[in-house]
Amino acid sequence: MLSKTRQILLSKNYRLFERPYELNIVAYRSKFVRSNRFDDEIHVFYKNGQGKWVYHVFPATTDPGQYWLDNPMHPQGTAFLKKGQYVDGYALGLHRGIYEALVQVKDVTVIRNYNRGGIFNWFESGQPDTGRFGINIHRANESGVSKTIDHFSAGCLVFANAVDYFFFMDLARLHRDKYGNRFTLTLIDFRDERRRNLSLAAWTSVVASSVAAIANSVINRQRYEVI
Repeated sequence: MLSKTRQILLSKNYRLFERPYELNIVAYRSKFVRSNRFDDEIHVFYKNGQGKWVYHVFPATTDPGQYWLDNPMHPQGTAFLKKGQYVDGYALGLHRGIYEALVQVKDVTVIRNYNRGGIFNWFESGQPDTGRFGINIHRANESGVSKTIDHFSAGCLVFANAVDYFFFMDLARLHRDKYGNRFTLTLIDFRDERRRNLSLAAWTSVVASSVAAIANSVINRQRYEVI
């Protein structure tokens, strides 16, 4: 998994952090289009004191829950973080003033174009909105493993497992103590890539059908002229 993630980051000219305990935080949005499931992942990796890579994968969501799809706080709809790398965009702070989390401290871009019925059928080319919206990285329940997103995310990235989250916070504090209170988040969106590939395949099929139709028309005309 490390080699795949490194390859993705390098192919996109994204930053890769290699100092000891300097965190790389990469969220993977899954290809699945149904809402309300913790079916995404947050990958956290870093070099330890011996220069060896350490890699963790945590179940999470990068999508808002169905509650906020049905009850958006924003008139244009609930936010989905747009894929990309947000350098130094996060810092340790308080989520909603209640408990420690990684909170947004610089502008990010979100997408607000979706089907509120719970099937995400939008493309990232639609309705971008850039600003500070409180797109934080936090946990779901205070203990245990959460199965349903619902009110836990209105666009934030949320850990499903509380134990995973507390471990992540320990790593974040170590990073902060060594390198300062700034963190970079990268979001890789497999859903968007899958839809673009499907769209490209559909367009290729249309073009191929059109070429075939033109070719058949030419052939038929030539036959008619010969006859």
